[in-house]
Amino acid sequence: MMIKNYYYFVVGLLSILFAITHALNGQAVILPSLEIELISIEIKTIFFYVWHIISAENILFGITFLIMAFYKKQGKVRFTAFVIAGLMVLRWIVIFYGTFMYNRSGLGNITIDTIAIIIFTALILLGTRVKDKIKS
Repeated sequence: MMIKNYYYFVVGLLSILFAITHALNGQAVILPSLEIELISIEIKTIFFYVWHIISAENILFGITFLIMAFYKKQGKVRFTAFVIAGLMVLRWIVIFYGTFMYNRSGLGNITIDTIAIIIFTALILLGTRVKDKIKS
């Protein structure tokens, strides 16, 4: 098997890496900070699964892009790439809007997320430009 789309291959690896770091960061830093008596178990539970839904989505995106990287007919997987790119842009909008509305002083804290989403989305869009090789 040969890689047909190196952009998708890189995006797939990055997505799996993002999933792992997101899950580990949540377990090591974010979720333990919720272990105070003032927060109900229901809120802690909701925060846990919402946090890990993002990790699960990133794993799924990674697997999808790794499969797409080897797919012979790149034109047939282009729509999937556009959908995932759109989801990433929507994620950034939610992150920006939430930070802007509730913690404007924290806008600088979303710089890494912003850069990661821009690079991730740019690589996806570059991957959509890869053409099928025509046999002569």
